[in-house]
Amino acid sequence: MGRQEKPLNVAPGPAVDFALALRRLRKEAGGPTYSTMARLGPYSVATLSRAAGGEQLPTLPVALAYAKACGGDLQQWQARWQQASEDLMAAQAADRAVEPPPYRGLARFEPDDHALFFGREQVIDDLATLTARHPLVAVFGASGIGKSSLLRAGLIPRLRDTASQDQSRPGAIRILTPGAHPLATHASALEPADGSADTWLLVDQFEELFTLCHNKVERDRFIDALLQARNSHRRLRVVLAVRADFYARCLDHPGLAAAIQGASLAVGGMTSTELRHAITKPAAARGLVVERALTQTLIEEAATQAGGGLPMLSHALLETWRRRRGRTLTLEAYERAGGLRGAIAQSAEAAYEAMDDDQADAARQVMLRLITPGDGTPDTRRRTTRAELEAIGSGRETSTVLEVLARARLITLSGDTVEIAHETLTTAWPRLHGWIETNRETLRLHRWLTEAATAWEAVSRDPGVRISPVRLTQLRDLSLTSPQGHSELTALERDFIRVGAANHLRTIRRRRTARAAITLLSLIATGSAAVAWRQSRSGSEGR
Repeated sequence: MGRQEKPLNVAPGPAVDFALALRRLRKEAGGPTYSTMARLGPYSVATLSRAAGGEQLPTLPVALAYAKACGGDLQQWQARWQQASEDLMAAQAADRAVEPPPYRGLARFEPDDHALFFGREQVIDDLATLTARHPLVAVFGASGIGKSSLLRAGLIPRLRDTASQDQSRPGAIRILTPGAHPLATHASALEPADGSADTWLLVDQFEELFTLCHNKVERDRFIDALLQARNSHRRLRVVLAVRADFYARCLDHPGLAAAIQGASLAVGGMTSTELRHAITKPAAARGLVVERALTQTLIEEAATQAGGGLPMLSHALLETWRRRRGRTLTLEAYERAGGLRGAIAQSAEAAYEAMDDDQADAARQVMLRLITPGDGTPDTRRRTTRAELEAIGSGRETSTVLEVLARARLITLSGDTVEIAHETLTTAWPRLHGWIETNRETLRLHRWLTEAATAWEAVSRDPGVRISPVRLTQLRDLSLTSPQGHSELTALERDFIRVGAANHLRTIRRRRTARAAITLLSLIATGSAAVAWRQSRSGSEGR
């Protein structure tokens, strides 16, 4: 007989109810020891014991291993776990509705979050000073350093506060990301608003100009339009947020290189004091307390990460807040959340494991479509539409998966637009990182196909579309189905390949027909010449 379970010392809820059910199953099985149960499966005594601890819902594989060791019906336990997972998500959503979290997780800070945006006060001052002196300013920093949040929750509120005491109130503040067709998409945003006040244009993720826009002419024209801000009569002020590894690409454009000379700001990691403020002050703003031991641990661990690991820090704090004890964020809750390095993976895995096989396959396809593999640079996120994602597999199934991923804060949904919450996810979630590395070359080809098919759609599906023989060979070798047997291509992509292949075959047939005709004409010409020669020779002999 195994030892008696400790009383559940946590608040009632879906995780506690599931833990109690596991305990009842173990008791009905005769109370096997956790050592005995561990020998029957791949999980340790501690992992199985925590599954019935009630502090958090175990992952589905752990729950099934527990049930199997106690002779439970695995199908029933999977259904019970899925119900508990859904109930837990609903309860967490209700909690957030009552008391919003003080941390943003992987999501960026928005202008309305400025009351929770701490640790970047000096950088905001430096940026405000720079923008007052130059009509065009570039902000450079590594991925995850907080450039987007700096623009939105730092600069925008500062502009509004300053404007309230200044005659030169901004005529408008606009924020955009370039996308694949920056000039066509944002032409109107590049025009100053009516009136004499300045229009502020904040271009976030400026590196998309190089990762998503592959038309150099359009790229240069977009940059030229931004550079017009240097003409004082334009009443346009521009701030660019650029990933640091694309600095050299910015210098490729002579005009842009000249503009950012002396008008750029490098954003580095936070100091220990700044990190302390970023950790404790948002909690204090919500009437919460962060244990000193937790604060010190976070500062020490963040110091070992490139750029301070700010997205991981923010996500770990959010997950710790969800597991808080009363009004206190504890070190113990932080460790249960997975810590700085494990919190993202733990959250992602929990969402992924809650899906059935078809949903998990759809999630894999969705996440890979939201990635643009780097070519000598780190991978970047790719913004796309719900329509594109719902065109793969079962649209209804994909729609459900998008909602699950959004609730887990792995992706962000904004109208019809979808993107991963942060590029940190590509390395912090081992499963996603493995998918990317395994399919890197296929991903590059797939990104080309998607862009080419979209361009084809934009010209009303030109029936004369041509795909090079090399590309067609590559596309034929492309895996067209997922492990679940579902097509990984949209109907548009399949149509583009079909029409391109048909045109290629017609071209081959025409060339063959032309060659055959030339050969026939050559034979006829040769034959005619021979006949003429014989006739000529016969005539000569007759004379």
